Amino acid sequence: MTNDKIILEAKNIHKAFLKKDEQRLEILKGVSLQVEQGLISVIVGASGAGKSTLLHIMSGLDNADQGDVVLKGTNIFSLGDDKLSKFRNRHIGFVFQFHHLLPEFDALENVAIPVMISGESRTKSFARANELLNLVGLSGRLHHKPSELSGGEQQRIAVARALANNPDIVFADEPTGNLDSVNSEMLHKLFVELKQKLGVTFLVVTHNPELVKLGDKVFEMKDGKIS
Repeated sequence: MTNDKIILEAKNIHKAFLKKDEQRLEILKGVSLQVEQGLISVIVGASGAGKSTLLHIMSGLDNADQGDVVLKGTNIFSLGDDKLSKFRNRHIGFVFQFHHLLPEFDALENVAIPVMISGESRTKSFARANELLNLVGLSGRLHHKPSELSGGEQQRIAVARALANNPDIVFADEPTGNLDSVNSEMLHKLFVELKQKLGVTFLVVTHNPELVKLGDKVFEMKDGKIS
């Protein structure tokens, strides 16, 4: 019997890297997990356990040596580079530890760009960006460039950008790792608010115990596996 709430599934994911001495270092050793729609799922574990590697593979940013990742019925590893790029733009949002905003563009432009890439008009793209920046509490910062914003504001813009094309899932890799406790708490509340208001599905890698507490489901990684 299938669970129709499962939006994303990783199946038997293996990943190894070659060290300088040409020895293989196994990072992921047959990881399988399922993510339910509309929940905040959290991956925890010690440094080096493979959490970020798994997140990058599940979001299509990296390849696995073996295994499959299925998002809403599509095996992302079956897509060529061009199709995968378009699929990611349309269906996947990503929030990095460091915001990766484009420094030469203001907040509104940074959020509008993914919408324009998807084929929407400039007018609709900027309207969507304006709507999202209001949603994350930055209506007064639309025309500020990243260098003119605080770390917390930059990260909220990154969240708005991740939501630009109304993705099926938002991945977040240590999203509060570069923030102080006040801004971390604001981001935590924002994730919960987005889940409740918009039904956003999150898969988050974190060391932050407060963010772990907010998780609807917690996966622990240990020795390259989900324990």
